[in-house]
Amino acid sequence: MTAFSNHRAVSLTLDEQTTRIKGFVSRRHFIRELTLGDDGPWTLTLQLTMTERAAYRFNLTSETPRLFVRGGDAGEPPVPSAITASQDVAGSWMDGEQEVLEVAMPLAIQAWIEAYLSRHGEAPPEGRKKKRKGAGRAREITP
Repeated sequence: MTAFSNHRAVSLTLDEQTTRIKGFVSRRHFIRELTLGDDGPWTLTLQLTMTERAAYRFNLTSETPRLFVRGGDAGEPPVPSAITASQDVAGSWMDGEQEVLEVAMPLAIQAWIEAYLSRHGEAPPEGRKKKRKGAGRAREITP
């Protein structure tokens, strides 16, 4: 029996849409095609991590699950460098002023993530963390 892999090669093709409004040209880049395997112009590795399990579940239960690709510095032509199924990770890329392209998640990837979650369990609920005994309390000082 082979071990369950937490990474998959994904290929993508980028495209650009140019719009002219009142003399100004606007360019929008997007993912035209995404396929499994490493035979496209851009190949990235989608890797699942235990710390992002809650984000994967949130994405899978959305109306349209998405994959997110880090495309490099905002305002520059995209150079795909990473891919994730976690909206949290994509958000941190955007916070770092990186362009993020998104695309609908293929059913094969959805099934693979579901299998990962069933194999490794859902993320544990984030409850209150226990403090060590006496932490945060004033101690009585005897003279």
